[in-house]
Amino acid sequence: MKNETPTEHHEQMMLVQWFRRQYPDTRIFAVPNGGARSIRQGAALKCEGVSAGVPDLFVAEWQLFIELKRIKGGRVSPEQRDWLDYLKKCGYSAEVCNGFEEAKSFIEKFVKNKNIL
Repeated sequence: MKNETPTEHHEQMMLVQWFRRQYPDTRIFAVPNGGARSIRQGAALKCEGVSAGVPDLFVAEWQLFIELKRIKGGRVSPEQRDWLDYLKKCGYSAEVCNGFEEAKSFIEKFVKNKNIL
């Protein structure tokens, strides 16, 4: 992967692994809204409450949502923008980060600014 832009999956995997090592007592989890599915499976998930645009990651203890994009080429969809705006109106922190390094830096600043640890 020398000159290739890492996939969003790879970036998210690295972020979650780093987060769990860095903050072992704080839980982070992924919201499985993306990915290719059959029409039947997609309809079933929609009936269960899956909603397009919900951010990728959530840290409940910190009331923090993160929408993770690739370093290059990722864009925020209208549904994602709508969810991010809605979550902020509800009092949550919600941020778009491009890649692992940006997300890591954002989380470190978030922790420092909120005096979490």
